Amino acid sequence: MQKLPRFLHFSFKSAKLYSVSNSANIDGGLRERKRAATRTAITAVARSMTAKCGLNGFTVEEVCEETGISRRTFFNYFHSKEDAVIGSFSDELPEEALEAFNANPTRIPDSISGTLLAALHVLTVTIMERSSISRTEVQQFIAAITAEPQLLARLTLEGEARERQFAALVAAREGLEPDHPEVVTATALFGAVSKKTAQQFFSEDNARPYRGILEQNLNAARKLFAQPLATSQQLGPNPLETSKDPA
Repeated sequence: MQKLPRFLHFSFKSAKLYSVSNSANIDGGLRERKRAATRTAITAVARSMTAKCGLNGFTVEEVCEETGISRRTFFNYFHSKEDAVIGSFSDELPEEALEAFNANPTRIPDSISGTLLAALHVLTVTIMERSSISRTEVQQFIAAITAEPQLLARLTLEGEARERQFAALVAAREGLEPDHPEVVTATALFGAVSKKTAQQFFSEDNARPYRGILEQNLNAARKLFAQPLATSQQLGPNPLETSKDPA
């Protein structure tokens, strides 16, 4: 099974949640849908050419010719070939979905609320079911990145930035700092489950809906973390403490 880059799993900017696809906001008008179609076409061609020839094996002009657009149109969407290959992951989540995520959490002092998991669950399903990303697009993206490993460094930085922004979004909902241990752990664990779910959903042999896979994986995680931790007796003495020389 091909693995998806970290950048695909959670993409956030400021207080706005980004979609993992390069589809238009579903609530947008005809003009925005046309722009999204053009943007998607440019990215598909750029990824295909990168997979076949590498980044240096084609020009912006060739992308334009294949897509049927002008250079000016290309640069209205992307600053460079690299940007076109990475694509646009900046479609904002509909405002009502973000409002639903932030709606009246019952906050607990110095702790995450009891509704955070459900809110993240709903938000993630909303992202995926409102996006139009296809397995073909994912495979094109992976093929392009495989052909040009230099893009991985940029994607890694982008992914790390988005994860920090995701933590900030969760922290704002919970009334906590982004570096609060429960925020850090919640975002890391939910991100890991989402990553695994995306890998399963976009695999070539999958026929299951995203929400079903995500629910199964979240329930599996809940079963694991509902179990008690080992006791001090089960853990035994800490060798780092017992090996210290007496003062």
